[in-house]
Amino acid sequence: MDSPHVHIPYDRINNFASLIKDKTLNLEIYFSADILENINIKSVEQLIHSLEYFPSLSIHAPFMDLSPAAVDSRIREVTMFRFNQIMDIAAAVRPRTIVFHSGFDKWKYALDVDIWLEKSLITWQEILERAVKIETMIAIENIFEDTPGNLRLLAEKMDSQYFGLCFDTGHFNLFSKVSLDTWINDTGKYISELHLHDNDGTKDAHAAPGTGTFDFNRLFELLKDRDGILRTIEAHSPEEVTESLSVLENFHDPPKR
Repeated sequence: MDSPHVHIPYDRINNFASLIKDKTLNLEIYFSADILENINIKSVEQLIHSLEYFPSLSIHAPFMDLSPAAVDSRIREVTMFRFNQIMDIAAAVRPRTIVFHSGFDKWKYALDVDIWLEKSLITWQEILERAVKIETMIAIENIFEDTPGNLRLLAEKMDSQYFGLCFDTGHFNLFSKVSLDTWINDTGKYISELHLHDNDGTKDAHAAPGTGTFDFNRLFELLKDRDGILRTIEAHSPEEVTESLSVLENFHDPPKR
């Protein structure tokens, strides 16, 4: 199995520089809206080249205040502006995957998944056109979803080998009202990336896998027949990254039958 990616905000890469080069980490780089206001594509390319090796890359798109299923056309306009900035960067550095948040909140959409789905499809079909041209996967991450139905519907409707889901273990542990088996059985064939972190069910702690209450052994068992799923560690410090990498080595995927 490929070495995991490590999620690091663009503006904190210098804090991780020694660890990145020492362990030749694969990277998932997060670009916030503030960062996108103050960088250009050339500086991103220079950063990648400065690593002196060729990591496998993925990107995490901005999400604060954005709404990919916006009903208000002006909100969608701002959202698409940020997303297209990310696609411009992706066209230059060719990441394996770009992770976007789903923007789903059942209360905001008055429990009407159809409204969310209709507006989501407009956004993701436009983004997917750009992703296909550079052969980059789009992966939609679960956040506040307490069931996986909306994400499954979205993936089904998009119906593309370049469009899938990112299963976030920490968010599942906080918000899901269904079992891990149910979630993975419903969406497993669409999962292209895993965000791996842990918590005790009370806050989004981004703790090392295996140090909270999420059942990683069961997750890997459920996905044992799936090849090519990108694993990404989400930690907040070099020390936590090191711990997460060490802990993750203790979780062995069961042999395929």
